[in-house]
Amino acid sequence: MTHSMRTQHPTGTALTRLAISATLHCLTGCAIGEVLGMVIGTALGWSDVQTIVLAVALAFLFGYSLTIGPVMRSGLPLRAAIPVALAADTVSITVMEIVDNAIMLLVPGAMDAHLDSWLFWGSLAFALAVAFVVTLPVNRWLISRGKGHAVVHAHHGSGHGKGHEADERQAAGARGEQQDGHAHH
Repeated sequence: MTHSMRTQHPTGTALTRLAISATLHCLTGCAIGEVLGMVIGTALGWSDVQTIVLAVALAFLFGYSLTIGPVMRSGLPLRAAIPVALAADTVSITVMEIVDNAIMLLVPGAMDAHLDSWLFWGSLAFALAVAFVVTLPVNRWLISRGKGHAVVHAHHGSGHGKGHEADERQAAGARGEQQDGHAHH
Protein backbone atom coordinates (compact mmCIF):
# COMPACT_ATOMS: atom_id res chain seq x y z
CA MET A 1 0.00 0.00 0.00
CA THR A 2 1.41 3.37 -0.96
CA HIS A 3 1.38 6.32 1.38
CA SER A 4 -1.30 8.07 -0.68
CA MET A 5 -3.60 5.04 -0.41
CA ARG A 6 -3.49 4.88 3.40
CA THR A 7 -6.43 6.37 5.23
CA GLN A 8 -5.56 9.45 7.22
CA HIS A 9 -7.50 10.23 10.36
CA PRO A 10 -8.07 13.62 11.95
CA THR A 11 -5.40 14.86 14.33
CA GLY A 12 -4.92 17.69 16.81
CA THR A 13 -7.75 20.15 17.23
CA ALA A 14 -9.94 18.54 14.55
CA LEU A 15 -9.63 15.19 16.30
CA THR A 16 -10.45 16.72 19.68
CA ARG A 17 -13.51 18.53 18.26
CA LEU A 18 -14.73 15.32 16.64
CA ALA A 19 -14.18 13.39 19.90
CA ILE A 20 -16.07 16.03 21.89
CA SER A 21 -18.93 15.87 19.39
CA ALA A 22 -19.00 12.06 19.54
CA THR A 23 -18.88 12.08 23.34
CA LEU A 24 -21.70 14.65 23.56
CA HIS A 25 -23.69 12.46 21.18
CA CYS A 26 -23.06 9.47 23.44
CA LEU A 27 -23.85 11.51 26.54
CA THR A 28 -27.19 12.56 25.05
CA GLY A 29 -28.33 8.99 24.41
CA CYS A 30 -26.97 7.78 27.73
CA ALA A 31 -28.55 10.65 29.65
CA ILE A 32 -31.97 10.05 28.09
CA GLY A 33 -31.78 6.34 28.92
CA GLU A 34 -30.25 6.86 32.36
CA VAL A 35 -32.76 9.49 33.44
CA LEU A 36 -35.71 7.51 32.11
CA GLY A 37 -34.43 4.26 33.65
CA MET A 38 -33.60 5.84 37.00
CA VAL A 39 -36.95 7.65 37.12
CA ILE A 40 -38.92 4.50 36.25
CA GLY A 41 -36.92 2.24 38.59
CA THR A 42 -37.01 4.69 41.47
CA ALA A 43 -40.71 5.47 41.02
CA LEU A 44 -41.54 1.76 41.00
CA GLY A 45 -39.37 1.07 44.04
CA TRP A 46 -37.16 -1.36 42.15
CA SER A 47 -33.87 -2.62 43.54
CA ASP A 48 -30.61 -0.93 42.53
CA VAL A 49 -29.79 -3.85 40.22
CA GLN A 50 -33.18 -3.76 38.46
CA THR A 51 -33.01 0.01 38.08
CA ILE A 52 -29.47 -0.06 36.69
CA VAL A 53 -30.30 -2.87 34.23
CA LEU A 54 -33.25 -0.84 32.93
CA ALA A 55 -31.23 2.40 32.78
CA VAL A 56 -28.35 0.72 30.91
CA ALA A 57 -30.70 -1.00 28.46
CA LEU A 58 -32.45 2.30 27.74
CA ALA A 59 -29.12 4.12 27.42
CA PHE A 60 -27.99 1.67 24.73
CA LEU A 61 -31.40 1.84 23.01
CA PHE A 62 -31.43 5.64 22.88
CA GLY A 63 -27.71 5.87 22.08
CA TYR A 64 -28.01 3.54 19.10
CA SER A 65 -31.28 5.18 17.99
CA LEU A 66 -29.62 8.62 17.90
CA THR A 67 -27.10 7.18 15.44
CA ILE A 68 -29.38 4.93 13.40
CA GLY A 69 -31.85 7.73 12.56
CA PRO A 70 -29.37 10.10 10.90
CA VAL A 71 -27.56 7.24 9.15
CA MET A 72 -30.86 6.05 7.68
CA ARG A 73 -31.72 9.62 6.62
CA SER A 74 -28.45 9.62 4.67
CA GLY A 75 -29.80 6.74 2.60
CA LEU A 76 -28.73 3.55 4.37
CA PRO A 77 -31.45 0.99 5.07
CA LEU A 78 -32.05 -0.14 8.66
CA ARG A 79 -30.24 -3.43 8.04
CA ALA A 80 -27.06 -1.49 7.11
CA ALA A 81 -27.54 1.30 9.68
CA ILE A 82 -27.61 -1.05 12.68
CA PRO A 83 -24.03 -2.34 12.22
CA VAL A 84 -22.84 1.25 11.71
CA ALA A 85 -24.44 2.26 15.02
CA LEU A 86 -22.99 -0.77 16.79
CA ALA A 87 -19.50 0.02 15.48
CA ALA A 88 -19.84 3.71 16.20
CA ASP A 89 -21.28 3.66 19.70
CA THR A 90 -20.79 0.37 21.57
CA VAL A 91 -17.44 1.12 23.21
CA SER A 92 -18.39 4.70 24.02
CA ILE A 93 -21.75 3.79 25.56
CA THR A 94 -20.21 0.90 27.49
CA VAL A 95 -17.53 3.10 29.06
CA MET A 96 -20.02 5.84 29.84
CA GLU A 97 -22.48 3.41 31.43
CA ILE A 98 -19.86 1.69 33.57
CA VAL A 99 -18.58 5.01 34.89
CA ASP A 100 -21.90 6.74 35.53
CA ASN A 101 -23.51 3.72 37.19
CA ALA A 102 -20.44 3.08 39.34
CA ILE A 103 -20.59 6.68 40.55
CA MET A 104 -24.31 6.44 41.27
CA LEU A 105 -23.60 3.35 43.37
CA LEU A 106 -20.67 5.01 45.15
CA VAL A 107 -22.47 8.22 46.13
CA PRO A 108 -24.01 7.43 49.52
CA GLY A 109 -27.80 7.38 49.28
CA ALA A 110 -27.98 8.31 45.58
CA MET A 111 -29.74 5.13 44.49
CA ASP A 112 -32.19 5.33 47.39
CA ALA A 113 -32.95 9.04 46.99
CA HIS A 114 -36.42 10.07 45.87
CA LEU A 115 -37.04 11.73 42.52
CA ASP A 116 -37.75 15.05 44.21
CA SER A 117 -34.39 14.93 45.97
CA TRP A 118 -31.44 17.14 45.11
CA LEU A 119 -29.22 14.16 46.01
CA PHE A 120 -30.74 12.05 43.23
CA TRP A 121 -30.49 14.67 40.48
CA GLY A 122 -27.16 16.09 41.66
CA SER A 123 -25.62 12.62 41.82
CA LEU A 124 -26.94 11.71 38.38
CA ALA A 125 -25.65 14.97 36.85
CA PHE A 126 -22.27 14.48 38.53
CA ALA A 127 -22.11 10.84 37.38
CA LEU A 128 -22.85 11.80 33.77
CA ALA A 129 -20.31 14.65 33.84
CA VAL A 130 -17.57 12.35 35.12
CA ALA A 131 -18.57 9.71 32.56
CA PHE A 132 -18.17 12.34 29.82
CA VAL A 133 -14.66 13.23 31.03
CA VAL A 134 -13.63 9.57 31.17
CA THR A 135 -15.21 8.66 27.81
CA LEU A 136 -13.76 11.62 25.87
CA PRO A 137 -10.18 10.26 25.61
CA VAL A 138 -11.55 6.83 24.72
CA ASN A 139 -13.51 8.34 21.82
CA ARG A 140 -10.52 10.44 20.78
CA TRP A 141 -8.33 7.33 20.65
CA LEU A 142 -10.96 5.33 18.70
CA ILE A 143 -11.59 8.12 16.18
CA SER A 144 -7.84 8.61 15.64
CA ARG A 145 -7.77 5.00 14.44
CA GLY A 146 -10.87 5.31 12.23
CA LYS A 147 -13.01 3.38 14.69
CA GLY A 148 -15.85 4.24 17.05
CA HIS A 149 -17.88 7.27 16.05
CA ALA A 150 -15.59 7.92 13.06
CA VAL A 151 -17.41 5.03 11.33
CA VAL A 152 -20.66 6.99 11.22
CA HIS A 153 -19.01 9.98 9.53
CA ALA A 154 -18.51 7.91 6.40
CA HIS A 155 -22.30 7.66 6.10
CA HIS A 156 -23.51 11.17 6.86
CA GLY A 157 -22.22 14.69 7.35
CA SER A 158 -21.99 14.17 11.11
CA GLY A 159 -25.23 16.00 11.92
CA HIS A 160 -23.66 17.53 15.04
CA GLY A 161 -24.06 21.21 15.58
CA LYS A 162 -24.09 23.93 12.96
CA GLY A 163 -22.21 24.18 9.70
CA HIS A 164 -23.05 21.27 7.41
CA GLU A 165 -20.10 22.13 5.15
CA ALA A 166 -17.70 21.97 8.09
CA ASP A 167 -19.25 18.63 9.05
CA GLU A 168 -18.72 17.36 5.50
CA ARG A 169 -15.05 18.43 5.67
CA GLN A 170 -14.72 16.67 9.05
CA ALA A 171 -16.33 13.52 7.68
CA ALA A 172 -14.07 13.63 4.61
CA GLY A 173 -11.08 14.03 6.90
CA ALA A 174 -12.20 11.01 8.91
CA ARG A 175 -12.27 9.07 5.63
CA GLY A 176 -8.85 10.42 4.60
CA GLU A 177 -10.14 12.63 1.79
CA GLN A 178 -9.67 16.26 0.98
CA GLN A 179 -12.57 18.38 -0.30
CA ASP A 180 -11.66 17.44 -3.88
CA GLY A 181 -11.82 13.71 -3.08
CA HIS A 182 -8.08 13.05 -3.24
CA ALA A 183 -6.30 11.18 -0.49
CA HIS A 184 -4.13 13.15 1.95
CA HIS A 185 -0.40 12.99 1.34
